[in-house]
Amino acid sequence: MILRLLLAAALGAGIGYQRERAGKAAGVRTHILVSTGAGLFTLVSIYGFGGAGVDISRVAAGVVVGIGFIGAGVILRGQREEEVAGLTTAATIWITAAIGLAAGAGMYLVSVIATAVAVGILLLPKVRG
Repeated sequence: MILRLLLAAALGAGIGYQRERAGKAAGVRTHILVSTGAGLFTLVSIYGFGGAGVDISRVAAGVVVGIGFIGAGVILRGQREEEVAGLTTAATIWITAAIGLAAGAGMYLVSVIATAVAVGILLLPKVRG
């Protein structure tokens, strides 16, 4: 269980490091907390309530809904109506929660690959149209 939490924290740190280097408000600490929190919710649902006849898969739905509030908090509308800032950071918070869920569930390879894909996408240059 501890390995799963540490993996979730490390993977969240990887995404958060990229966001912090890019000068975004949600950086290393935010992403570590999101990923570790999602991992902990997963572990608690599996090992804390797993034998009580509870559907442990419901925790994923709860994390997705809960993380939506945090993601919405980083999205800002600019001066003009068509300007929106923070969508990518909100998306990184969302995928970081999913990575934490995967790590907490023991899906080590999937969580590592998802992190690599996310960081790779974040490193792509912006396309302006």
